[in-house]
Amino acid sequence: MTEQAVRVEQSGPVWTVFLHRPARRNAVDRAAGAELAAAFRAFDADPGADVAVLYGEGGVFCSGADLTAIGTERGNRVAPDGDGPMGPSRLRLSKPVIAAVAGYAVAGGLELALWCDLRVADETAVFGVFCRRWGVPLIDGGTVRLPRLIGTSRAMDMILTGRAVGAQEAAAIGLANRVVPVGQALAAARELAAQLASFPQVCLRSDRASVLDGEGLDETAAMAREFAHGQQALAAEAAEGAARFAAGAGRHGSFGP
Repeated sequence: MTEQAVRVEQSGPVWTVFLHRPARRNAVDRAAGAELAAAFRAFDADPGADVAVLYGEGGVFCSGADLTAIGTERGNRVAPDGDGPMGPSRLRLSKPVIAAVAGYAVAGGLELALWCDLRVADETAVFGVFCRRWGVPLIDGGTVRLPRLIGTSRAMDMILTGRAVGAQEAAAIGLANRVVPVGQALAAARELAAQLASFPQVCLRSDRASVLDGEGLDETAAMAREFAHGQQALAAEAAEGAARFAAGAGRHGSFGP
């Protein structure tokens, strides 16, 4: 019987994608990678879904690629195009994903966390390029996304040494966006997801796309991309939002209804 490595729970506009391979500490093989990619494609295609949370069950976010599968038919997909070895790491979604990290997010698991837009870590979280020990390279965006998040110097430290980075250091260097008490990563990530889902979505997604599209562009080109993305939001949502403000909403910085 083939195990179901990935399952999805839906609560209104928030999807939670669970990685469940307890015998392998949530390491990802070919089948699990395909299931993850399929789950996130389904999320992106669902008009009722706004934000997703990725969570590794059993106290480990993801320990990377399943090295026991290398050289077998279960081995991770390795090709220059299509899905990445970890599954969704090459997907460019139109909606945000939040990683809820408890325990180890290492090697390819770190790369999955980096693929997400935000990372909520509990105090047990450990990030690291643990594959440094085995001669297994970062080929799911680790050498690209990590420097962009935390800077080249800090990224080089993690990439070259493979050392463990705990939750508090991860927050200090910008790798984790939130640190929460032990056992609270999933709940906190879902709460954050619900907050994001409550905002006008055309504007949120266009601003997110502008950030992603602006990577690597010079300032003039990036500003032009920002302006182009913003036009859709101005047409779709800005007038209604301005009317709500004029009617008294949002006083003193309130984000409530």
